[in-house]
Amino acid sequence: MENNMVGWFEIPVSDMDRAKAFYEAVFKIDIHVVDFGGILMGWFPDRGQAPGAQGTLIKQESYIPSQEGTLVYFISENVQNELDRIEAAGGKIYQPKTQISPEHGYMGVFLDTEGNRVALHSRA
Repeated sequence: MENNMVGWFEIPVSDMDRAKAFYEAVFKIDIHVVDFGGILMGWFPDRGQAPGAQGTLIKQESYIPSQEGTLVYFISENVQNELDRIEAAGGKIYQPKTQISPEHGYMGVFLDTEGNRVALHSRA
């Protein structure tokens, strides 16, 4: 396989407006919400040919927010930047900025407004 293994991700939400506001505040981005016949999807910005997977917030009855599910890592310039905005946006810090190793950088984990466990990764 020539590509990285992750090609797409979806983060389950119970309240699209609340989740949209949270992620926009934490990452300083705009999320575009589209209704696909009753399935609401909040699209994270598409950076074109930039590395990394594209994804959405998703609201549909079979998608249930959870701390126990797959852990998505968002790439960051410095994990602490986003962690500093988590609580003001309505989330909770789950794991503070922690060094993985000198060669692999840092990580941090938070709980979003929907109850999902989500991670951050940076080299600094």
